[in-house]
Amino acid sequence: MSTRETPTDNAPKNVMALIAGPTASGKSDLAVRLALALQERGREAHVINADSAQVYADLAIVSARPTEAEMQGVPHLLFGAWDGAQACSAADWAEAARREVFAAHEGGAVPILVGGTGLYIRTLLDGIAPIPAIAPNVRETVRALPVAEAYAALQAEDPERAAQLNAGDSQRVARALEVVRATGHSMLYWQQHLEGGIAAQVTLAPLVLLPEREALFERCDRRFQAMVDAGALEEVEALYARGLDETLPVMRAIGVREMGEVLYGRLTMAEAILSGQQATRNYAKRQYTWLRNQLPDEWNRALPESVNLESQFESLLPR
Repeated sequence: MSTRETPTDNAPKNVMALIAGPTASGKSDLAVRLALALQERGREAHVINADSAQVYADLAIVSARPTEAEMQGVPHLLFGAWDGAQACSAADWAEAARREVFAAHEGGAVPILVGGTGLYIRTLLDGIAPIPAIAPNVRETVRALPVAEAYAALQAEDPERAAQLNAGDSQRVARALEVVRATGHSMLYWQQHLEGGIAAQVTLAPLVLLPEREALFERCDRRFQAMVDAGALEEVEALYARGLDETLPVMRAIGVREMGEVLYGRLTMAEAILSGQQATRNYAKRQYTWLRNQLPDEWNRALPESVNLESQFESLLPR
C-alpha cells in the first residue's frame, strides 16, 4: 500500500527548485532528499544538472557525478550528457536545461536544478546576449595578438569593458575585442539585450548552500581523496588516450591535470593529491564568493547541516 499523499490543488504547477552551492557542499544529496520528499507527497521530481564538469560523460569520477545508488531511483538529467570532444557552452547547456524544465512541467513533475556553475544558472534564468557569429578573419586576427596588445587595443576600442577586465585574462580580453570589432557594439551593450531566459516562466524556489569555510575545505580535501580512491587515475588515463585537444573544457577540469601529471611521471600520487585538493579548495572559494555576492538577496541561504526541507521549500512541501 502506497504511503504517498495526494498533491494539493494549490501546489504551484510551474515551480522550479534550485539548489546552488560550491563544490562539496552537499547539493546533490539535498536534491535527492527533496525529490524523495516530493514523491512522498505525490509529486514526481527530476534532478537537472547545472555543473559544468558533470555534463561530460568522460568525467564520472573526476566530477563526483552522482552514482546510481546515490540517485536512489530519482531521474537525473544532463549528467554525462556531452561527449568530452564537444565543448558544452553555457548557451548549449541552457538550451538543453530549458527543454528539460518545460518537459518536466508538461509531465507534472518538479524540476530540481542543482549545481554551482553560476554562468549556467544565470544564462538559464536571465538569458544570453544575442551576439552574432564572429567572422573567422576577425577572430583569427584577434586571437593571434599577444594579450598585452589585445588589452591595449580593447582600451582604445572599448574602454568601459576593458576597465572591467584583468589585463592578463587572455580569453575574456580576446572575446571582448572580437565582439566590438565584429559587431560595432561593446559586450556591455549586448549584455543589456539578453534573450531566452526562463525566469518569468517559472515559479522559482531557490536555496543557496553556504557552508562554513573550514568545513567546506575539509570536505573538498576528502572529496579529492575519495575521487582518487574510486579510480580517477584510470578515468583520466582513458580520457588522455582519446587524444583530445587540451584546450577543451573536459581536459581542464580539476583532477584531470593532476592525474595527468602522475601519468607522465611529473608528480607522485601524493603530490598530485595535495595539488588537486588545493585546486578544489580554490575553486570552492571562488564559487562561494560568487554565489554569496551575485545571487539575489531574497534567495534563501543556509548551512548544509541546518537545512529543513519543509522550511526552505515551504511552497513545495506544505506542512
